[in-house]
Amino acid sequence: MDTKYLEIIKAPVITEKSGNIAQNGNKFVFKVDPRANKTEIKLAIEKIFKVNVKEIRTINVKPKKKRVGRYPGLTNRTKKAIVTLQEGQTIDLG
Repeated sequence: MDTKYLEIIKAPVITEKSGNIAQNGNKFVFKVDPRANKTEIKLAIEKIFKVNVKEIRTINVKPKKKRVGRYPGLTNRTKKAIVTLQEGQTIDLG
């Protein structure tokens, strides 16, 4: 497996909201590289997990304002991808 695919897919998003999305269909949520486009994300998911991707929706997550002591700053911007798989396929995130 090529390491560039592992750089595109950062981590699965395991939250209550992503769990609800997963229950409604063959959908999984991943944190991805903000510079990656849908085609690159699709290739990476298919190569890493050996599944067929039906659809991808992406969300750019804006940075939040945070403070460290008296110094204001921002968190890093991120990107999430909601991946829909073909019928009958699944990804084991556990």
